[in-house]
Amino acid sequence: MSNETIQRPEWVPAEAGAEFTTQVMPGVTGGHDGLTSTSATPSVISPRRRQLSVTDYVEGVLNNDRMILGRAITLIESNAPAHMETAQAVLKELLPHTGKSIRVGITGVPGVGKSTFIEALGCHLIEQGHRLAVLAVDPTSTLTRGSILGDKTRMERLTRETQAFIRPSPSGGTLGGVTRKSRETILLCEAAGFDVILVETVGVGQSETTVRSMVDFFLLLMLTGAGDELQGIKKGIMELADALLINKADGDNLTRAKVARGEYTRAVHYLAPATQGWRTQVHTCSAVTGDGIAKIWSVIEDFRQKMTASGTLEARRHAQAIEWVYAMIEEHLRTSFYHHPAVVAALPAMKEAVINGSLPATLAATELLAKFERERF
Repeated sequence: MSNETIQRPEWVPAEAGAEFTTQVMPGVTGGHDGLTSTSATPSVISPRRRQLSVTDYVEGVLNNDRMILGRAITLIESNAPAHMETAQAVLKELLPHTGKSIRVGITGVPGVGKSTFIEALGCHLIEQGHRLAVLAVDPTSTLTRGSILGDKTRMERLTRETQAFIRPSPSGGTLGGVTRKSRETILLCEAAGFDVILVETVGVGQSETTVRSMVDFFLLLMLTGAGDELQGIKKGIMELADALLINKADGDNLTRAKVARGEYTRAVHYLAPATQGWRTQVHTCSAVTGDGIAKIWSVIEDFRQKMTASGTLEARRHAQAIEWVYAMIEEHLRTSFYHHPAVVAALPAMKEAVINGSLPATLAATELLAKFERERF
């Protein structure tokens, strides 16, 4: 094609040759952002999202509006007094619509494949006609107070399912790696019509047992060949598990997984059952191939049927509700103590005295509590 046949836009300089395939549009003349320095035109401000009322939240959650459900969970997680008041009003209205799901806690050592397993199980549940909510708790940095919240990136297939709702939340440094508001988030998801709630915890350890206080069924994922690495958690976690599941039972690891299953099956006989009337079971699965996924779900369904019939499940939820009350009282008292003016004023000097060795830690705590009690009432 000759240069003469090329139609140049008016803004292209006449001396510009046709060999230049990339052209640069000239900028808008004037000052910053095209405005002169004397312009009185106000800056454009992005409109803020409309503030939702309690009724808006309640109706949105009941209608399974995912945007409003997400905002309701954010409201629940907020520590702002105004937000907490609104959140409790929303929960009060939604309570009659809760309690109809099966709540399953899933924990295991880092690297055991929790997210991969949850995706495989979740896809299976959706195929069975269930609606699934996954509350994935990510660890919060003790230094920056930040979290990566990367669980959704590890559940790519499940994220695309319309019948699944995945909510990653920061642990906030709370005991057990379970967010302080996880119980209330469970209620919101139940009110939105999700009949299976999976709570994925950060990891495993003595502090991880907090998850037991908010779920019906507690599943512990295990690795083959871990050996002594798991000795420290067996007493603290295995005695709370309703089932042990040895993951990654595929390929060259299949034989080792079967051996490990036999070893753990013998081990659980020495532990008291985590749930009255139910014997802890041990199974194997592969989240990659899908082998054993349907089996472990049938175990959970069998648990729910038997525990509902015996009244054990209802009694567990009643006990969890009371434990929840105590936990909220303790949290309120802790917050009130550390924000009390007398404690705030005296704490720096007390800390310095303890560090210098001039004041025993117990006496420092006693004096701080005395100041709190004396000036509180």
